Amino acid sequence: MTMTQAAFGALVGVSQQAVGNLVGRGILDSSMSGQQMLHAYCSHLRETAAGRSAGGDLDLVAERAMLAKVQRERIEMQNGVTRGELAPVVLIEEVLSKAGARIGGLFDAIPGAVKRRVPSLSSDEIGNIEKEIAKVRNIVANISLADLRDDEEEDGAAAEHQVIEDQDE
Repeated sequence: MTMTQAAFGALVGVSQQAVGNLVGRGILDSSMSGQQMLHAYCSHLRETAAGRSAGGDLDLVAERAMLAKVQRERIEMQNGVTRGELAPVVLIEEVLSKAGARIGGLFDAIPGAVKRRVPSLSSDEIGNIEKEIAKVRNIVANISLADLRDDEEEDGAAAEHQVIEDQDE
């Protein structure tokens, strides 16, 4: 025998509108008997309580899986830091900046060293050497982690291209 939404709501302690919502979501069917509706309703409550089913846009299973993934990644990064395999980006950029400054100082000494070793060079030739060194010094001073990653990708693509060419020969 079928049961009205209002009667079923009174039986389980929810409003007729809540029962109508369950029917609309396909959890209950108005053609079910009272016993079938009760079983379907209890099954739905068990699934929701276990986190296997959720109402609305929230999918508890997917949320738990994403949380577990984020936690695993965080632990992997912490282990990498502990083993000395990873370092904060800020620290790496600071090291690159200091290395660039030292390299710049070494570059600045090159024209004087060339002039001492080859005294026959004219001031224009030394000036040209200084200009080329200034270009390289500026590139080194402005290098970033993104530039290094781009270089690795280009090197990888070039190596892959070379392998393909070698195979064609």
